[in-house]
Amino acid sequence: MTTADNPRPSSPTAPPADEAAGYVLDDQVGFLLRKAQQRHLSIFGEHIGSDLTPMQFAALARLHEGGPCSQNALGRLAAMDVATIKGVVTRLSARGLVEKRPAPGDKRLHLIALTEDGQRAVEAALPRAREITTRTLDPLSAEEQATLVALLRRIT
Repeated sequence: MTTADNPRPSSPTAPPADEAAGYVLDDQVGFLLRKAQQRHLSIFGEHIGSDLTPMQFAALARLHEGGPCSQNALGRLAAMDVATIKGVVTRLSARGLVEKRPAPGDKRLHLIALTEDGQRAVEAALPRAREITTRTLDPLSAEEQATLVALLRRIT
């Protein structure tokens, strides 16, 4: 086949013309998830304000749910990598919301725990967090909300 027969030369990085023509960004799951996350983060910012980032709130909420745990376990529970949870714990600790304490029976292990201020902060944020979820899902019917949450759980 000559170049004249194929007006679009093949490129190792470009999809064939027939594949590219069928690609619509607005139909792609990653794009839609990112747009949904942007909407959610905007609502989060309106309701929580600048006091806590979503990652900080997730760490505090996990500690509130399950009590003190290692930094590594907290990272897994809050779906954060090692570097991210380290930064989150450092910032929360600097604000007096969490503290590191030796684990009972194992002085080498340190547990991350809510301080009294941290307990108050998360308890004050929980009703707003529920409102954030309500507002994020508001465009959907109750059945659609349940389906979306169930499907998100399946893919995560």
